[in-house]
Amino acid sequence: MGVGLAALTRLAGSKVIDRAGLRKPVQNLVSASTRNGFRVAGAAGRSFKSVQKLGKPARLTLSGDTGLFDLTPSEDQQLIVETVTEFAAEQLRPAAADADAKLQAPEGLLSRAAELGISLVGIPEELGGVGTERSVVTSALVAEALAHGDLGLAVAVLAPSAVSTALVSWGDEQQQADYLPAFVGENVPAAALALQERTPLFDPFKPSTKAKRTPKGYELTGVKAMVPRAAQAELFIVSADLEGRGPALFIVESTNAGVTIEAEPAMGLRGAATGKLHLDKVSLPAGALLGGGKIEVFTECVRLSRLGWAALAAGTGKAVLDYVVPYVNERTAFGEPVSHRQAVAFSVADIAIELEGLRLVTLRAAARAEQGKPYAREVALARKLAADKGMQIGNAGVQLLGGHGFVKEHPVERWYRDLRAIGVMEGVVLL
Repeated sequence: MGVGLAALTRLAGSKVIDRAGLRKPVQNLVSASTRNGFRVAGAAGRSFKSVQKLGKPARLTLSGDTGLFDLTPSEDQQLIVETVTEFAAEQLRPAAADADAKLQAPEGLLSRAAELGISLVGIPEELGGVGTERSVVTSALVAEALAHGDLGLAVAVLAPSAVSTALVSWGDEQQQADYLPAFVGENVPAAALALQERTPLFDPFKPSTKAKRTPKGYELTGVKAMVPRAAQAELFIVSADLEGRGPALFIVESTNAGVTIEAEPAMGLRGAATGKLHLDKVSLPAGALLGGGKIEVFTECVRLSRLGWAALAAGTGKAVLDYVVPYVNERTAFGEPVSHRQAVAFSVADIAIELEGLRLVTLRAAARAEQGKPYAREVALARKLAADKGMQIGNAGVQLLGGHGFVKEHPVERWYRDLRAIGVMEGVVLL
């Protein structure tokens, strides 16, 4: 069992949580080869099938408008964030350098991450999860905490929950019955939300991957890029242009004929084991279309994904800040700490200021999404700040370490490479 789950188990036996009213949430949570340089067939996936019949799709309810704008985490959220933060510090951070070098997560790390029950929080109780309300804020806080350990491994950990969240939000009763039971078992499948393509100035609303109708359903052709854990993934949610009418989302299993994977090592996010997903006339049944192909569904998917990347940027940016502050205070030059130099002190202050702004806008967008309010403007602001300021924070961290910022002995150079992905990535994570 992972460290985080062990902590929750200890809490479950504590009398303190009874006084705090946390007994039921804690008990629910407790119970609950990309390195190859050639294309290979998709991962030998399991056979997804229904284990129960649903009369209608199961959805998480919105939290509703409280009339207040308060970003103070609830007791439940604080418990979850503390557990995930501990896991990120003790499991992700020490494994990050090795994962970056080997282009894959260490053996057993992702299975230990699955034991945290991250995906369970976003799945309704009637489907085997522990979710009762749609909590975008909680998802943002979890993403931020994981990224504080390592951004690449955080992406690998969160990729399956993006697929389960999409199925909960937009899947029909048959799609939920077929696929969601796998995400609440002991062996959560590797899965990915694949929107990204290798196109200059890529616009997710204009995918080059094409889908056309057939007598039996649909046929997909195209290539998706930067897909996390592509070689191991058993299930994908893929965007494609549906006969020139606009983007739509499709459920694709790795065992479908025409699905192949190619390695795609990148500058950053190397621990996520990214690869290219090739779709060569992949035949899908009519039931593979997610959300009825509605543009509103795809738009919300893109927005929630961008919100996820903003939360990840905030987490990694905080890691940079927490690393450079003690460094500049302990590093001496000309008989005094370099932090006594005004230029150094101002640079550290700028990181803290930009990070605070990014985090505030991101959580505000998440809060509005959670309450069912319009949040397009807030997502756009969060995306802009994450792309611009995230990269600036990474660059400043490298500069503040001087020559040490350029070597792999210190993690800041890896965080800088990872943060550069924020401005170009689409999909993958979903809050």
